Amino acid sequence: MNTGEKIRAFYDLLLAAYGPQGWWPADTPFEVAVGAILTQNTNWKNVERAIANLKREGLLEAAALARTDAERLAEVIRPAGYYRVKAKRLKNFVRLLEKQFGGSLDALFALGTAALRETILGVTGIGPETADSIVLYAAHRPVFVVDAYTARVLYRHGLAEAEATYEDLQELMQEALEEDVGLYQEYHALLVAVGKRQCKKAAPACRSCPLQESLEEGQPVGDEW
Repeated sequence: MNTGEKIRAFYDLLLAAYGPQGWWPADTPFEVAVGAILTQNTNWKNVERAIANLKREGLLEAAALARTDAERLAEVIRPAGYYRVKAKRLKNFVRLLEKQFGGSLDALFALGTAALRETILGVTGIGPETADSIVLYAAHRPVFVVDAYTARVLYRHGLAEAEATYEDLQELMQEALEEDVGLYQEYHALLVAVGKRQCKKAAPACRSCPLQESLEEGQPVGDEW
């Protein structure tokens, strides 16, 4: 199989093994955006605790976050870790909404996909993975979210080089797949699932992995990713 065929086959294998993931869990697009910012460098359980705090304090909306000072916000989202840094990033994001889009997430999401992505990337503290998570899961636009799990799976199966950039890996996935929001969402979530369960960084459990039969002899499975 060529690279595109392998990538498409991996999706079928992972879906058959794990089933639909139902990701991203959130009640509103704004909650998705907030969660994407909070999940940087932490696990989702910590993000859930931080979001629960925001809901309890009535802060899970742009106008409320805009009115709240960064110190108070930092204490509310403390469970997410790096809380002072993330409070600033959340404030930067809602400042963008307030200044350029009248506080409306819908107005931001009315931009074309490329312009939307570039606008979110222009927010200080928001990188490609976070921006694409917002674009894919909140705005429902077809951009593939690349993370460490994606990179690890592709590298270990000989589909990407260790020095591949975020853009390289995103292009690889998007060229192989049909441009479809639901497909991109599900595939990203499935790669997270296999990365957490089997394709771990230091001690991969290859024998129990749904992709084990596709692992070519001699491929590195150490901690390069």
